Amino acid sequence: MVSDERLQFGTSIGEVGVNEIVGTGLSIEEAEVFHKALKGAIARVGGGTGSDPMDIWREISAQKLLKPWHPHSLHQLVYYSVYAGWDVSTRGLPFYWFPSLLEAKQTNLGRLMEVHGPKLLGDSYQDPITSYTLFHKFSVQNPEVYWSLALKELSLIFQQGPKCILDTTDKSKQGGTWLPGAVLNIAESCLLPMNSPKKDDDSVVVVWRDEGFDDFPVNRLTLKELRGQVMLVANAVDATFSKGDAIAIDMPMTITAVIIYLAVILAGCVVVSIADSFAAKEIATRLRVSKAKGIFTQDFIVRGGRKFPLYSRVVEADSCKAIVIPATGKDEEVQLRELDLSWKEFLSSVDHLLSPNYYSPVYQPIESVTNILFSSGTTGDPKAIPCTQLSPIRSGSDSWAFCDTRVGDIFCWPTNLGWVMGPIVLYSCFLSGATLALYHGSPLDRGFGKFIQDAGVTILGTVPSLVKAWKSTQCMDGLDWTKIRLFASTGEASNVDDDLWLSSRSYYKPIVECCGGTELSSSYILGSLLQPQAFGAFSTASMTTGFVILDEHGVAYPNDQPCVGEVGLFPIYMGATDRLLNADHEKVYFKGMPTYNGMQLRRHGDILKRTVGGYFVVQGRADDTMNLGGVKTSSVEIERVCDRADENVLETAAISIAPVNGGPEQLVIFVVLKKESYCEPDQLMRKFSRAIQSNLNPLFKVRYVKIVPEFPRTASNKLLRRVLRDQIKREPFVSSRL
Repeated sequence: MVSDERLQFGTSIGEVGVNEIVGTGLSIEEAEVFHKALKGAIARVGGGTGSDPMDIWREISAQKLLKPWHPHSLHQLVYYSVYAGWDVSTRGLPFYWFPSLLEAKQTNLGRLMEVHGPKLLGDSYQDPITSYTLFHKFSVQNPEVYWSLALKELSLIFQQGPKCILDTTDKSKQGGTWLPGAVLNIAESCLLPMNSPKKDDDSVVVVWRDEGFDDFPVNRLTLKELRGQVMLVANAVDATFSKGDAIAIDMPMTITAVIIYLAVILAGCVVVSIADSFAAKEIATRLRVSKAKGIFTQDFIVRGGRKFPLYSRVVEADSCKAIVIPATGKDEEVQLRELDLSWKEFLSSVDHLLSPNYYSPVYQPIESVTNILFSSGTTGDPKAIPCTQLSPIRSGSDSWAFCDTRVGDIFCWPTNLGWVMGPIVLYSCFLSGATLALYHGSPLDRGFGKFIQDAGVTILGTVPSLVKAWKSTQCMDGLDWTKIRLFASTGEASNVDDDLWLSSRSYYKPIVECCGGTELSSSYILGSLLQPQAFGAFSTASMTTGFVILDEHGVAYPNDQPCVGEVGLFPIYMGATDRLLNADHEKVYFKGMPTYNGMQLRRHGDILKRTVGGYFVVQGRADDTMNLGGVKTSSVEIERVCDRADENVLETAAISIAPVNGGPEQLVIFVVLKKESYCEPDQLMRKFSRAIQSNLNPLFKVRYVKIVPEFPRTASNKLLRRVLRDQIKREPFVSSRL
């Protein structure tokens, strides 16, 4: 929806009456009370047709007129009526959240700006909101200064401090050398008490709950208890493997998996991240590429009371030595191969030690690899991405600055250690003094939502498909999520109406949109608590990150100009990779990219739209663009419009097909309908065409609609439009029709 030039949703807010409110599901009495409060809010900002819609929405949300338990249709009625007729082309994106100066000064980044802003920016500095853009620009031009301040805010323990922040003398390293000379063990930084951020041995650092135990108290682990368990496992790793060995983890992100992850790194070994959803072939590929010497896994994965085999997939991959953890109970429920170890046997290897719960960390240079992660790998071998000790420092710093992660927060983001978000969430908590919240089960069901409520989660991370499922099934209705002070979202383009639903669960708290990559260990664009936020949009680059948007000829658009094009990142980027294990890093990220102000830009592959007002919307990947009637557009932009063209539509996927006999590309829309819904494809085709023509381009026309039960996706949930394109090409009837 944010890609529409004009938001058109029924009547304006001043024309909303009691009858319209009753139509959303409120009783007459409730509707009359709400209508009176709504009229009062409108009157307080001046009333009448001349009132600024953003002032009206700011007042409505500030007064908490819309409650989390109100029907979503009421939230829709009010929000869309407030912004009815809003002209994106002249006014930019409509905001739903606005920072207050008091709250801005209390954020992590706001505090840092208040202390150092006047000295760094001089008389130009005013306050964290007014001066944010100026401060960000300063950080891009002076990354050493920003990082020298930001690193002091994290729980970092250097065995030997860095010689400097950034060394650019080696011209073969386009991204520079960061923190040269530093020696540490990043896992140790997660496990020891610190005064700033304040965490002591009695601090609760992990809370968790097992699926099916929804009415039981939440489990808790203190820093001292976590350290003891990690060191016990580190001793067992030491007894079983050698320093520097690559050791895989292929299991759900449980408390045990987190302990193993930290223990492997504490022992000077390298974690090989494998998502628990992978088939045997994918597991085998990752073990082969990483040269793993061992793998931690479970006998089963338990979801919804059902057991799904995991160890058998590891065996089928013809893997190295496996250490097998029981999913339930104390003993695994499978017969192990002769070379493999049960969890009990593995831990018993330290029984002879006088202090098995103490381990002296293995200290290594900052550039040492601690984790091998993989790209999605939709074709050929996935890229093997080595993450050094810089990677968690970058991800922890960005979380501190943009998710405002701090002592006292309870941070939950359902993910897996097989994806970059797993380590990011882990380090975001342990390096900032926040509590990591883990749910051992499916995040799709009500049990997860009840855990969020019972654990008192304050920061909830999601992916858009999760939010879509929660909203569609209404499984979270009646739960109290009002302790959440901010949401975060990543993985794919957000749907505005789904974000409206999510934010409303906690009185319209901000959703920090994040977009980055495994090879960056972070997000290059995000939302900021120091700027107003618009649904499904990004308001800023991350700190010290510079980028430009390139036109079709590789020329950068002016930084203040609305435009659409491929993003080019500045090469100086702390935490970004400078090598790949199984591909040419230079060729993948730099070859063929243009130079800008003397810098060769780094390839990322996203198509970005910069709006009026300087906000950003991701338009998909560079290979997901299409040319319709000579106009370049993106699949994501079309999908945003089609998703709301009919109430029966759950989600859409747009592709284009070149006709066999030549001619312009033809637009095809794949559709997944909501449960128990029915629509005729031709009816949807007409609706989609009208919506696209009125909101995007009057020359665009949908040529074919295909309804499918689900979309093909990678294990990290990225939509595989390439697979859909191949499916259409294999259908003779469709090809002839196009």
